[in-house]
Amino acid sequence: MRSMLFVPGDSPRKFEKASAGNADALIIDLEDSVVTEKKPEARGLTLSMLKGSRGPHQRYVRVNALDTGMTLTDLAAVMPGRPDGIVLPKSQGGNDVRQVAAWLEALEAAAGIAVGTTRIVCVATETAGSIFGLGTYKGCSPRLAGLMWGAEDLSASLGATEKSSGGVFHSPYRLARDLCLMAAAAAEVAPIDTVYTDIDNLAGLEQETRAARRDGFSAKALIHPKHVDVVNAAFAPTDAERIWAEKVIAAFASNPDSGTLRLDGMMIDKPHLRAARKILGQA
Repeated sequence: MRSMLFVPGDSPRKFEKASAGNADALIIDLEDSVVTEKKPEARGLTLSMLKGSRGPHQRYVRVNALDTGMTLTDLAAVMPGRPDGIVLPKSQGGNDVRQVAAWLEALEAAAGIAVGTTRIVCVATETAGSIFGLGTYKGCSPRLAGLMWGAEDLSASLGATEKSSGGVFHSPYRLARDLCLMAAAAAEVAPIDTVYTDIDNLAGLEQETRAARRDGFSAKALIHPKHVDVVNAAFAPTDAERIWAEKVIAAFASNPDSGTLRLDGMMIDKPHLRAARKILGQA
């Protein structure tokens, strides 16, 4: 999974348009993109979208945060539509995942869904306090599938006046990004890069996505359909990376009893072999 495209939960028209694209996952949003007065209507529309959708996309629903008191209502409304996963915003740590997992277990049973199959992705850096919970996700639930870092709400939590300049995030946001990446790696789940908000700057989007892939992120959240193909392409290995990976795998295949080898004047070992296999898997 490379691209996760947000779609407002009160807009079947935008969902239909997004479904015609190449996003690996669609996230139907009941949180920020839906005003409070329209949330009941959006729950019904989201259920209809889930039941009527077809195609290769994974289907997630972003529910409202636990501190709103609306999370369980959201879940009860959409689970009959059998979403592939739930996106939990403003998550504070592993205990939040356990709470949502407990609700999902009951709702899956009630809807005739195989218990344990609905995944959870947490937006894990949206408040200052959430940063200190990043180390608690490891082992919290087998449902946990990914950790996404978010900058927009974090800015409000910090009282910051600016997130970035010249296309580069300021220090607090780089810290949140890097810690989320490490927390996801420690928990052995997908690390998901934050949305890119400069909608028409596709060159900037490509640059940010390639930097995310370089550092270890495996997917990016998106807010506009025209970002999808740029992101999917940016996550694809380059020709040089594929050639290198093939050479590493061939070298170890020819020397199965060796732990380290020399390739093009450089030392390679088993971590390089694992990286090579990952590159070819992405290709």
